[in-house]
Amino acid sequence: MAEKEISADLAVRILCGFIAGFMATLIFHQLAFAVMWMTGLVRFAPYSMKATHPFGVPAVISLAFWGGIWGIIYSLIERGIPGNAIRWIAAFLFGAILPSAFALLVVFPLKGLPMGGGWRLPLLATVFVLNGAWGIGTALILKALSIIRGRPGLLTR
Repeated sequence: MAEKEISADLAVRILCGFIAGFMATLIFHQLAFAVMWMTGLVRFAPYSMKATHPFGVPAVISLAFWGGIWGIIYSLIERGIPGNAIRWIAAFLFGAILPSAFALLVVFPLKGLPMGGGWRLPLLATVFVLNGAWGIGTALILKALSIIRGRPGLLTR
């Protein structure tokens, strides 16, 4: 019985992590991107509907899907983060560091771009801030999902 309960909790954590990461991309990441775009810090508009290869999915949906995958990873480790203040800092740092490093070191070269985007400081700062905003958003949405389910401790410990 306890094994089924653990398995169900893990499944819920994975599902909620995906939802939180997906939604955080569409809300927090892209809104931060919009602010940067409106202030001239980035050249490309947010919510890009440009088709990606090889499946032709709009870029923002592809990005949100990968945000969901990172959300799963975050949801699996976040319960080990102590305290409220530290949790929000950790959420920002998780987003700013891990997805950013993966994008800069793996995704950019796969797309034929220079590793690290050429290590230009403005690009690096932009990526870290956007993904940090995603991290905060993911943590907030996970918290909201746990409260909605009536089990605030499930996704917050």
